[in-house]
Amino acid sequence: MTEFRIDPRIRDAARSAEAVRSTQLCFRINHTLPRTPECDALIRELFPDMGEGSWILPPLQVNLANRVKIGKCVSIMFNLLCLSAGGITIGDDVILSANVSLLSNGHDFYDRQIVTCKPIHIERNVWIGAGATILPGVTVGENSIIGACSVVTRSVPANVVVAGSPAKIIRRLN
Repeated sequence: MTEFRIDPRIRDAARSAEAVRSTQLCFRINHTLPRTPECDALIRELFPDMGEGSWILPPLQVNLANRVKIGKCVSIMFNLLCLSAGGITIGDDVILSANVSLLSNGHDFYDRQIVTCKPIHIERNVWIGAGATILPGVTVGENSIIGACSVVTRSVPANVVVAGSPAKIIRRLN
């Protein structure tokens, strides 16, 4: 896992341009009638590499959409929050319920202006319950389920159900 740091006091024109693009597209998406060709086109503009058969129900907030990869047949309910400077990869056949937060960046404990970034990987066939939060550096293994309102602070193996804050394994799946 690659961790890196961003100092926002040092201007990065490309990152700033992507932040503006992402923020403005999210605003337009969030103010367009959902499930219409116009809204779908805006979502595809925000995520040009989104896999076939995937859909997102607005509203959503994404700070750097070019750092988010969405696989095929992914279902994302409303109020998705992606802080994506560290990178977010969502595998095929994933379900994200309402109010899910994917936070691939945070702040340094001592110099809080510094943004610390670690990637999030959600492997295929994962279901993330409503209100769950996935923190930086987490990988959610294939076929796993994250319970509603869970806070996932560590990587989750394949074929398990986790729940709680912090999330813990509560069941193994066959």
